[in-house]
Amino acid sequence: MKHSDFHIGLEFLGLAGFRWRCTDVGTRTIVAIRLAYEDPNWYRGPPYVATEEVFDEHAMANCHLTEDDAIRAAIKEADTGHPGFPHEVVTQMMRARREESSLPYPNKGVLRFDRCLPDGEILHPYAARKDGERWILKLYLPFPQTFDEMPERDFIALPIATTDDVRSRANRRAAV
Repeated sequence: MKHSDFHIGLEFLGLAGFRWRCTDVGTRTIVAIRLAYEDPNWYRGPPYVATEEVFDEHAMANCHLTEDDAIRAAIKEADTGHPGFPHEVVTQMMRARREESSLPYPNKGVLRFDRCLPDGEILHPYAARKDGERWILKLYLPFPQTFDEMPERDFIALPIATTDDVRSRANRRAAV
């Protein structure tokens, strides 16, 4: 969905199929409460008893008005050429997140977006570790199916990977 699709009171599906209700529309974001309780008192407001969450442009793009819209989007996403993540890789990424040191990574937003190297390789961040005064991001490269690390500073300087970047990288793999 686009920002212009939202209005206060609109109910929609977010990631993982959860239902949400829009409670505010800002300049670039919307705010919504998750519809997780049967008791309507949770949704009386503002202020709301249910926690309001901010949806930015990226999060809004993953929202849908109906289950049919969500299914169509999932089918379209499957055609992007992204190779996905094997079970063993997901297990390793989740383990790394659980085993974060006593100093948790403070910049969780950095982990939300894949980045693209100048050569077209896609980098998927999944965790971070402290190395002296700097943070090192743990990365998974989905096409060669390898792991790597990179200083946070270098990672955030890279452009966010787009669907076109993923498709281009997939086509390069198919041509080999």
